[in-house]
Order: sequence, then C-alpha cells, then structure tokens
Amino acid sequence: MSPPHSEITASDPVEKILLDRWPEVRKIFFRNLQVDMQIGVHAHEKGRIQPVRINIVMYMNAGIVPRADSITEVFNYDLVYAGVQDLVEGRHINLQETLAGEIASMCLDFEEVLAVRISTEKTDIYPVVDGVGYELVRMRPG
Repeated sequence: MSPPHSEITASDPVEKILLDRWPEVRKIFFRNLQVDMQIGVHAHEKGRIQPVRINIVMYMNAGIVPRADSITEVFNYDLVYAGVQDLVEGRHINLQETLAGEIASMCLDFEEVLAVRISTEKTDIYPVVDGVGYELVRMRPG
C-alpha cells in the first residue's frame, strides 16, 4: 500500500488534507491586494480610511481543468475581487478578524472552493513594522 499523497508532496497542512482526498490541489490566489477602507476599534481609527493588505488563497476543486483554454471552463476570480470590494466599500469594520471571516465566507459560497486561507494586514499601524495582521484558514465542512 502506498502512503497518502500528502506525505510525499505537501508542506502546507491544508494541502496535506486535500491531497489525502484528491490526487492534486489547485489554488487561485490574490497576493497583496491593497484596499483602502475604514477599519479599527480605536477612536483615532473611526471616520478615516486606512490601507489594508489582503492575501487570499482559494483551494479549488481539482476537477476544474480547462480543456479548450476558455474562461467558461474555470472559476472566474473577478467574482472574488468584486466581492472584496463590496465587503469593504462604504462601511466601517472594527476587527481584522471580522474582515477575514467575511472574506472566507464569501469565498466558500462558491461551490468550486474547498478551503481558503485569508490574511489581512493594517500597514500603517507602527512606523517600524510593515504590517500588523490576522490569518484565518477555513475548510468546507465534510
């Protein structure tokens, strides 16, 4: 009997779990998506816009493989980009934990997405720190 795929190929714990179920893992990611939004719990953060860096990794159903090199055969990541913009536009969010959780829920609403890794960073908190952030990993139940 051969070992599970995860023992051979993956260092990412989410990939290990998925590779135990399927022969390959596919990911779509957004690296350093910069949004300007209202976020924070402190009085000096209320009513002002702050830069936030968002990273999203969506672990996709491995069966989604284009055969004819057509956008109609794959997941349209424009939906996620637009969804993030809708989540942050015109509202104040107190916590990065709330922001990451809402993005994760939005991503998992797409049936093609099996799991997500979301990180958020406020990039102007301390002058000697590139970012202060939060990370969330969530898998579809089952």
